[in-house]
Amino acid sequence: MDNANPTILNVSQLPSRAQKRAPRAGPDSKYDAIVLSHPAWADDLSDSDEFGGDESEDYVSENSLDEQEIYDLISTVMDPEHPHTLGELNVVRLPDIHVTPPRPGSPRGLATVLVELTPTINHCSLATIIGLAVRVRLERVLPPNYRVDVRIKDGSHAQDGEVSKQLSDKERVAAALENNTLAGMIDNMLKTCTV
Repeated sequence: MDNANPTILNVSQLPSRAQKRAPRAGPDSKYDAIVLSHPAWADDLSDSDEFGGDESEDYVSENSLDEQEIYDLISTVMDPEHPHTLGELNVVRLPDIHVTPPRPGSPRGLATVLVELTPTINHCSLATIIGLAVRVRLERVLPPNYRVDVRIKDGSHAQDGEVSKQLSDKERVAAALENNTLAGMIDNMLKTCTV
């Protein structure tokens, strides 16, 4: 293990929209904090073509995903080394998620999601695997007009620039995902994701 004793946040310390509502009790409320059973962007989809309509229509309109929704999608990814999620280990932080919505009137309505990860220790050997898992998670669930950029936060890792460069290289990411061992590890990390 790289970090045998990481700091672990309590689930109640994680950012959530559910914190603003009165909490419910009982076993049926276990996943109330996850507000993704029906994402807002799904209401705006049209069957007319691959991008949801006419060329000038945005794929995701005013109901664009925000930082909290992105956080909810990736904070439940399991760490490959510890029996905790990336949210609990504070690897994924709400202030380090940035969503750039589509420009009004742009023909495909491209939006960008930037996620900056903070490894638990400066020399984490699994930072690339964690970044790959976050990237795969977002690419699987976001609409096709969202571009994903996953990086290691500057100064949080001894090789943050090199790891970020690997995570941004589409060919390297594709090659890594063809490796059965890595793909299996990422699938295990994503088992705890609910949507």
